[in-house]
Amino acid sequence: MHNIIKNSDKTASLMKRASYSSLCVAVLIVTIKIISWFMTGSLSLLSSLIDSLLDIVSSLLNLLAIRYALMPADEDHRFGHGKAEDISTFAQSAFIGGSGMFIIVEGLNRFVNPVVIENEMIGIYVMIASTIIAGFLVLFQRHVVKVTGSTVIRADLFHYKTDMLINLLVVISLLLTIRFGISYLDPIFAMVISAYILKGAYKVGRDAFDNLMDKEFPDIEREKIYESILLNQNIRGVHDLRTRQSGIKPFIQFHLEIDPAVTLRSAHDISDQVEEKLLEIFPNAEIMIHLDPQDGNLNIELDKGWVVPMKNHKQ
Repeated sequence: MHNIIKNSDKTASLMKRASYSSLCVAVLIVTIKIISWFMTGSLSLLSSLIDSLLDIVSSLLNLLAIRYALMPADEDHRFGHGKAEDISTFAQSAFIGGSGMFIIVEGLNRFVNPVVIENEMIGIYVMIASTIIAGFLVLFQRHVVKVTGSTVIRADLFHYKTDMLINLLVVISLLLTIRFGISYLDPIFAMVISAYILKGAYKVGRDAFDNLMDKEFPDIEREKIYESILLNQNIRGVHDLRTRQSGIKPFIQFHLEIDPAVTLRSAHDISDQVEEKLLEIFPNAEIMIHLDPQDGNLNIELDKGWVVPMKNHKQ
């Protein structure tokens, strides 16, 4: 989160380029995998093909979600449109999970009704080519995630990293089939792939669901917020800290306690100083600060919900 760039135009440009690149790569990989699967009949290759077909659907959803999420706030959406990213990411996890379940069912069927694999070397060459193509995309997506923090690009990055692993497992499966001629190795590898797909789908879906449900930032991030606020020597206390994430945009709100004798202008300046410090840590954040007069004690609210005196805070 700390490496997110501040230039919103550059952020939008990178996210759009990543989504278009993902769609183009998905179409290219699917095309060569369809040809290869018809020539080999490999289930592990079919599992990889299905996953790549879902990549196209996911890439289209991502493209639409990113275009919508980057729209500025309006009268009907005062907090912006960032949730579109999380909705797309959650849908993507459902697609990934569905492909995993399909492969498991088909793998069990292959144990009962074995299928002879043909033209294994063609499948191997296709998987190697697909891995190289996906590898270039992953490097670009990793850069985009680092500088934008986009949840939907992060999910797509995981998807293509999974694709690369799947491709390598398919290559191993086909090589072992060539070497030993054992038909059930193919469905075994396919079900191993599906188990990994299901695990990834759960993680991607859980993170997106947390954002949709406005889950609080992790404790370490909340601690950084407290520490940043308390660097200002004019702050007498802080409470009611609330945080949430909407797409690439963090939302932070809290109450500050200050000396009731200060002027309104001074209080506003103190609030601006606190906000500037927080924006150094969370560059794209929307920060809402409510000012309260000090109640006579130096207080800081802990995450567990109670209030205790602040210690070692210089006046």
